[in-house]
Amino acid sequence: MICARECPSWCITIDSHTEPVAGLPAGARDRTRNVLDRFAIDWSLCMYCGICVEECPYDALEWVGDLTPPGSRAGSLVEEMVQPPS
Repeated sequence: MICARECPSWCITIDSHTEPVAGLPAGARDRTRNVLDRFAIDWSLCMYCGICVEECPYDALEWVGDLTPPGSRAGSLVEEMVQPPS
């Protein structure tokens, strides 16, 4: 969640939940892992500064040639990168 924390315009929204890790050896302490539920960027707020791309330790974000097309309303500029669970 470093990209969302470092974003100066707060245009990145990340929602997650924790789930227990299965298959641990007997006697091991319980562990959990984060599961991504939502990753969205609101392009109407984005300054295209690139801080999110630079700060991501997993190289999950990158610049591409195509810019987000203009929308007819502000809600159409929110791009959901992860499909919500059904």
